[in-house]
Amino acid sequence: MTPEEKKHLEDRVIDMLKSVYDPEIPVDIYELGLIYEVNISDSAHVDIKMTLTSPACPVAESLPNEVEQKVASVQGVSGAKVEIPFEPPWDRNMMSEAAQLELGFM
Repeated sequence: MTPEEKKHLEDRVIDMLKSVYDPEIPVDIYELGLIYEVNISDSAHVDIKMTLTSPACPVAESLPNEVEQKVASVQGVSGAKVEIPFEPPWDRNMMSEAAQLELGFM
């Protein structure tokens, strides 16, 4: 996979991540800053490091599975795996400016 192909695939993966919402907050998980890393291997396998708004998040079981399934469905992706480190812990400063504006934090 060329660097250009990898970049196009990453863009499609990020677009898919922007379609996944935290059910308690009307902002997608990418803009919320829950996605720490997106790594794409030469074989088009996508490894994602993401966190949750809190370790006691009510969707702690279902949200990572939803992310894996949606990312794996992106054309050109051979598979996906989500890892959830809680370091660093998420806080609202990780949100994009657009997300902070939408939620009234700015």
